[in-house]
Amino acid sequence: MRWLELRVPPPVVAGVCAVFMWLGAKILPSAHFALPMKAALAGVLAAAGVCTGLVAVFQFKRARTTVHPMKPQEASTLVVRGIYRFTRNPMYLGVLLVLAGWAAWLANGVALVLLPCFVAYMNRFQIAPEERALEAGFGAAFAGYRRAVRRWL
Repeated sequence: MRWLELRVPPPVVAGVCAVFMWLGAKILPSAHFALPMKAALAGVLAAAGVCTGLVAVFQFKRARTTVHPMKPQEASTLVVRGIYRFTRNPMYLGVLLVLAGWAAWLANGVALVLLPCFVAYMNRFQIAPEERALEAGFGAAFAGYRRAVRRWL
């Protein structure tokens, strides 16, 4: 399965996940559940996700390092300040929050089940190879950062 590592850009993974969430909600309407104020919850989650992702991208740009998820070996700086003090992967956390907003909007059990699937895929095929590249590039500095800061939250 290593051939899948760093092959599918995270926005594509998120888009596929979102489509499967929608299809699941259409195919299994019996998995629908009532969610009071679902529009507000969906909006708050999605907005939090967009803000989280934008802050993370801004911090990478400010540090003049790559945001290209398929080429982690090109990272020129280890960003450990700002939002990166709380999560090692705020861009992916932002995407997860947007997907959680979509799941809230759909209010369907299938959509909820796909959220941990997104996390599992990202952990295995995107984040693990990124972390290997960062450890190769930044050595003990990245190893210490990895020990100090959680992967997601």
